[in-house]
Amino acid sequence: MRTFEYRGFNHDGQAKRGLIEALDLKDAREKLSHQGVLAESVHVAGEGNRWVWRRRDMLFALETRAAFYRELASILGAGLPLSGALTLLVDAPEMGNNRSLIAGVRDRIGEGIALADALETASPKVTAFEKAVVQTGERSGRLDEVLNRLADFLEEERKLRDRLITAMIYPVIILVLSLAVGMAMLFFMLPSFQNLLMETGIEMPWITRAVMAGARVGAWVVPGGLILLVLGIGWTRARWRTDEEFRITADRRLHRLPVYRSFYSVLANIRFTRTLSMLLSSGLPLLDALGQSAKACGSPWVQELVEKEIDSVRHGAALSDALTRVPPLSGTLPGWVRAGEASGDLQGMLEHAADRSQQVWERWITRTMTVIESSLVIIVGLFVFLLALSIILPILSLNQVLQ
Repeated sequence: MRTFEYRGFNHDGQAKRGLIEALDLKDAREKLSHQGVLAESVHVAGEGNRWVWRRRDMLFALETRAAFYRELASILGAGLPLSGALTLLVDAPEMGNNRSLIAGVRDRIGEGIALADALETASPKVTAFEKAVVQTGERSGRLDEVLNRLADFLEEERKLRDRLITAMIYPVIILVLSLAVGMAMLFFMLPSFQNLLMETGIEMPWITRAVMAGARVGAWVVPGGLILLVLGIGWTRARWRTDEEFRITADRRLHRLPVYRSFYSVLANIRFTRTLSMLLSSGLPLLDALGQSAKACGSPWVQELVEKEIDSVRHGAALSDALTRVPPLSGTLPGWVRAGEASGDLQGMLEHAADRSQQVWERWITRTMTVIESSLVIIVGLFVFLLALSIILPILSLNQVLQ
């Protein structure tokens, strides 16, 4: 039996969609016909036409995967087999549009495919790191425990992302509003004053002429700059996806930027230490765990550096010494690792290092966002003051003439 997803209409003309189990596509259509459903589209759950493939990119987001791993771990911990646990999740309303995807995972497991491989096939959102963690749980026989740890990790990632997005909301609002006000004054109010002064024969103040000239130049430069920016972003994304050497080179150069270097070094430390700690506690060997932890950093350059150091660790070098040769991870992390190697509690020291990096990251975000917000307020204030002055001075000149 396989699970099929369908869309259609009942006898009353109401739209219907859902899942149905059948032997094949023909059997699925026959069952739907017996249920009084006129099927418009029927396809294997998690697969189907081009629209479904595009939609798969929007499914199984980070929050959904964390909830899925958490609930699956709870059901497995209660003693249910994997297929039965997935069946419960298929029927769970909180899974929403992801139910079809989970049904596809269940069908693949019924065909003998491992859970990690089934998840990777089901959604492009499932990372290589998540696959490695799930494989570790399947091999060690502690899948429920490992899935719980994976859910914890993904929730921490979500908190990091949400904190960054929240911190950027206020500066973005200020910037957008200031640009809207500025454009309205530049392209509507100032031209009206210019026409009025030309009719009365009054010469415009130099600041007004300068602002008007800047607006005329900006009307040509800004659209062209935006077009070049969009083309540049598109070209960079295409190269980033297809050229590994380009990704590593670009990432290495980004790490030379002062603000980016401070931000991403702390974030890379958090991801690396939490991932390594979780993988070691799940029973994955150190060398394998290092490779997966490097991928979890999200930095191609850091991943390349760590993978080079894996060989030195394999040949007997201390992990702490290897990390000192990875610049983004060479701050306080080698000291924590050295303490863990000496005490025999590497996992515990990695957790402490992650907590310490988390605190540093939160302080850095708070201070940086405060500086950005203050700078934007000052810049916007000066911009509005300049525009207001370019309008007020012509009014004063006009008032003097009329008097």
